[in-house]
Amino acid sequence: MGRLNDITPAELRQLIRDGKVTESTVGLCPGYVQANLIIMPQKYAEDFKEFARKNPGPCPILDYTKPGDRYVNRLADHADIYTDIPKYNIFRDGVMVEECTDATPYWSEDMVGFLIGCSYSFEQALVENGIPITYWETGNRNSCYVTNIMCESAGVFSGPMVVSMRAVKKDMVEKAYEVTRRFPHVHGGPVHHGNPEAIGIRDFNKPEYGDPNPVADDEVPVFWGCGITPQVIVQKAKLPIAISHKACHMFVSDILNNEIEERLFQDKH
Repeated sequence: MGRLNDITPAELRQLIRDGKVTESTVGLCPGYVQANLIIMPQKYAEDFKEFARKNPGPCPILDYTKPGDRYVNRLADHADIYTDIPKYNIFRDGVMVEECTDATPYWSEDMVGFLIGCSYSFEQALVENGIPITYWETGNRNSCYVTNIMCESAGVFSGPMVVSMRAVKKDMVEKAYEVTRRFPHVHGGPVHHGNPEAIGIRDFNKPEYGDPNPVADDEVPVFWGCGITPQVIVQKAKLPIAISHKACHMFVSDILNNEIEERLFQDKH
């Protein structure tokens, strides 16, 4: 990881494209927006946009490609979504069939890609407001769980919300809500805090994605909507082909975390 200190997001994406970086992007290019990825056939894209509109918490769209286009330009300059992410999951008929570091073999003129907001972006704001991210200290990935919170359906897409968890001091929970609500394009405020079983998490020590992370006696588990949700709903829809990032292996953009809300607001007006 030391060799990656003080490089720009563009330099990191080039290293990823060259196959020289394949690890998790947790902690890389601190301060810059990271994003989840989902790519699917064009015929499902409008349904997915509607799903995202109805479920902005777990599925805030930051950028997307035109059919057959490999590149995004809102979050970065001419970045290739098929090569510039460290690891990809390939799904066929809802089943993951391959993990790879280059998704180029699966590109076609028919495919549309979406970049989805990531909670890594609001972690900086939490830290700046005195709320530490304890899993950073251990080198773990954050814990993500499939819940019993059902997303609103749209077209072929339906299914449960995935959440990410952070342990927060009991006297800072209200502050965590206040801080992250300012970032609706990167999941916004929490969807739950406290008892994991209340949202269908049966074994807190076995997250479906990421690593298990302890919660101290003076802390509370706090849960936010997670951009892994699209993977789950795409699997449930059994699309003939779909591509996603591997959990915690994100697209790293050129936009600073503290600029994302203003930038996207300007793009819409």
